[in-house]
Amino acid sequence: MQYIKGINFAPFPRKGVLGSPEARQSLEKLSNTTGANHIILSPAGLQDTPQSTDIDFSGDSTPSDEELVEFINYAQGQGFRVILKPTINCKNGVWRAFINFFDHEAPCEPKWGDWFASHEKFQLHYARIAADSGCVMFIMGCEMVMAERRADEWRELAVKVKKTFPGPISYNTDKYQEDAVSFWDAVDVISSSGYYPLGHWDEELDRIEKMVRCFNKPFFFAETGCMSTSGSSAIPNKWDLPGELDCSEQESWYRDMFSHCAARPWVEGFGLWAWPGKLPAKGAADKGYGLWEKSACQVVKEFYTKL
Repeated sequence: MQYIKGINFAPFPRKGVLGSPEARQSLEKLSNTTGANHIILSPAGLQDTPQSTDIDFSGDSTPSDEELVEFINYAQGQGFRVILKPTINCKNGVWRAFINFFDHEAPCEPKWGDWFASHEKFQLHYARIAADSGCVMFIMGCEMVMAERRADEWRELAVKVKKTFPGPISYNTDKYQEDAVSFWDAVDVISSSGYYPLGHWDEELDRIEKMVRCFNKPFFFAETGCMSTSGSSAIPNKWDLPGELDCSEQESWYRDMFSHCAARPWVEGFGLWAWPGKLPAKGAADKGYGLWEKSACQVVKEFYTKL
């Protein structure tokens, strides 16, 4: 697998975002300032609550197929390799990790079978787009922690995705879950969300390495990042953490992550979180995960360009 010098671009773009001039301008800035050669695109499918079984990807919260394909083609023309990661979100704001149903089905209650049928339709739709547009990898889901115990259904989905998409497929598990997923045998590449605290990378990489060696598959962090908020380096996955602007803390976190992962040759890349479809007027004033105009951006460029 080619090393993935990647960034998640315009996560969960609403209809019209990828087709805008601002998105193309933002991608050009990403190219010039980060050294990245991969982008990950995550069109969203929406269900009402974690216990809903219908997934909608036809509304204004999801780019049209034509818009998505046009942007993939544009990014490829700019020299990027594109990874497609269709992702489920809940309209009521509950994190997708809590999507869950009874293992022993009961009449009149929502069922895993109905949810996986809808999820399969969603994933195969985008697997066909990924195949037709020349994407280099397909990630069939992200951070579905409660659903991961349904290994048989995930294996069945992987078989169908592989019949549709000719390239390598992956699944993106959440932080701390890498060694809890039992269906890694069904995918070509293992990936996870590496939001680990400053100073804890070695112990987490030791744990993940045991799993990677067991399955003997390529591994990369499909998501990882830290906000420019005071205290974020200790809990980088907390996107709503209150605190003061602190770009130096984000920079320190990135240096720590890269230095520890560079010593582990089995870590074969990153999908940094994240780069917006429209750049803010003052990027350095943003307390979120963005890299634009922040000192961490230079850290990323130094690491990516020297590889």
